[in-house]
Amino acid sequence: VAECDDPDSEDEVYEVVDLTEYARRHQWWSRVFGNNSGPIAEKYSVATQIMMGGVTGWCAGYVFQRVGKIAATAIGGGFLLLQIANHSGYVQVDWKKVEKDVNKAKKHLKKKANKAAPEIHTFIEEATDFIKRNIVLTSGFVGGFFLGLAS
Repeated sequence: VAECDDPDSEDEVYEVVDLTEYARRHQWWSRVFGNNSGPIAEKYSVATQIMMGGVTGWCAGYVFQRVGKIAATAIGGGFLLLQIANHSGYVQVDWKKVEKDVNKAKKHLKKKANKAAPEIHTFIEEATDFIKRNIVLTSGFVGGFFLGLAS
C-alpha cells in the first residue's frame, strides 16, 4: 500500500507480502472444504481408510480389467483381420514403409519424452508424497485393485 500524499513523489513505500506465509494461512482448500481438510489419516480410522481404499481399488481394477479385455480384443481382432486380408490378396501391406514409419514415430516420441521429463518427475514426487501421507488408504487401494483385476 502506498503511503504518500504526493502521487508524483519518488519516495513511495510499499508493504512487502511474504507469499509463502500468505499461502499457508489462506489455503484454498480450507475455504472450500473447511478447516478439517488434510491427510485422510487425520480424519478417519484405520478400518475406514482400508475399506475406502479397498472399495475404490476394486472398482478401478475391475474397470481396468474390462477395458483391457475390450482393447486387447479389438487390437488383436483388427490385426487378425488385416493378416487374413493380406493373405487372401485383398490388401497389400508395404512392410518396409511400415517399419520406416514406426522408426520415425519412435524418434519423435523420444524427443517428446525428453521434453516432458520435468513434469513427469514433479508428478512422481507429488504422488510419492501423497502415498507417504496416506499409506493405509493407498495399501487398501492396491489390494482392492488386484482383487478387481482378478474378479
